[in-house]
Amino acid sequence: MLRTPTGGAGDGTATADTRWVSIGTVLTRLREEFPEVTISKIRFLEAEGLVEPQRTPSGYRKFAPGDVERLAQVLRMQRDHYLPLKVIREHLDALARGEHPVLPSPGTQRDLGDGVWESGPGAATAARIGRAELLAAAQVDEEQLAEWESYGLIVAAPEGGYDAEMVTVAKLVADLGRFGLEPRHLRAMRASADREAGLVEQLVAPLRLHRNPQTRAHAEATANELAELSVRLHAALVQTALRSRLH
Repeated sequence: MLRTPTGGAGDGTATADTRWVSIGTVLTRLREEFPEVTISKIRFLEAEGLVEPQRTPSGYRKFAPGDVERLAQVLRMQRDHYLPLKVIREHLDALARGEHPVLPSPGTQRDLGDGVWESGPGAATAARIGRAELLAAAQVDEEQLAEWESYGLIVAAPEGGYDAEMVTVAKLVADLGRFGLEPRHLRAMRASADREAGLVEQLVAPLRLHRNPQTRAHAEATANELAELSVRLHAALVQTALRSRLH
């Protein structure tokens, strides 16, 4: 359990020095329960709106006891329930409104729409859809899908069927096609994605090999966060490159 800063000596009241703490102190407290947490992780959660520390005039972060406990709640929900940050944020906002939302148990399935269901890490099987379901969800025909597969943009799972993420990929490929981008133009994106996935895998490999089962489970959440950061970086780089060419 996290320790809440105590009051000042002699008067029983909290002083500015004990009430507000630096990001380094936050890291030390969180690592009692979450040994794999890093300063980069805390900054990432701040960037995603999960916590809003104050800033000193010189720009340094200062965290209140409530900020530290909120970070611990976020990390617990990621570790124990494998929830995405959006769901965690909504849950915490509901708690702040005085509601009593119930967290889904690990492995609980969620409806993603378009007939696709997602299973958590504790589920018996991963989410899979058939070819007909993919065609219907993406609103494309068999010829288009076959062409996308020939360029490696859509890939069937080794066990058969398609991962739920393939619906998103198919929709994006179709949307880009309306602007004249053909599958052969998108092969470079696929190759880049494979390289980035390989880099993420290298970074989380030590977590997957850890003896602590909670640390191994945390590897998936870490991989998802790295993927989100990679996507944001890619978008920023594309925007920067476009601005340099259009101005």
